[in-house]
Amino acid sequence: MDNDGEALEKLGEAAIVADRLLTLTGDVASEADVAACIDRAVGRFGGIDGIVCNAGIMKRLPAAELSYEDWRRVLDVNLSQSFLFAKHGGAALRRSRGAMLLVASTRAFMSEPDTESYSATKGGLFALAHSLAVSLSPEVRVNAVAPGWINVSGEELREVDHAQHLVGRVGEPEDVARAAAFLLDGEQSGFITGQTLVVDGGMTRKMIYAH
Repeated sequence: MDNDGEALEKLGEAAIVADRLLTLTGDVASEADVAACIDRAVGRFGGIDGIVCNAGIMKRLPAAELSYEDWRRVLDVNLSQSFLFAKHGGAALRRSRGAMLLVASTRAFMSEPDTESYSATKGGLFALAHSLAVSLSPEVRVNAVAPGWINVSGEELREVDHAQHLVGRVGEPEDVARAAAFLLDGEQSGFITGQTLVVDGGMTRKMIYAH
């Protein structure tokens, strides 16, 4: 589900098994769109085994310059979407004894300047994951991943960028995908719920001092 219909069309064309993919154009911050997404998915596949809340936007402005409308939009897209998908998808997940995955960020625990709205939502997802895990238990497990620096654009990075990480490199999208797949798979992670898994190559564990 995305608000970019053109990109979804390209995704559908590139899918290896097209009949296993249902693309829906909609806004994750719209309750009506989220409810329709759940209904169509259940109607198409007969149920839902997992829900991944991965939409996210950032408005990087000083607090004095960030409009209240932009603040609300970031909260609605990044944080409220997970509440909406839990509200409308919880019953289907209970029936399948499925799992839900929220995508937080290391911004839940550390910040850069002028990222108040983004950081607030990621901290909210950290708390929402354990709250939903309690409320939807025992049938549904709810966890979160908190990615660090992930090179989603594929740009060429500097050696100093990689050196900031204990594993010696910046993260790749596949690193997050593997962690997500693990947390969604009940056979592998059936005893894990209410947790946030940090996927950052150890970057947030390294104390950095200027010398």
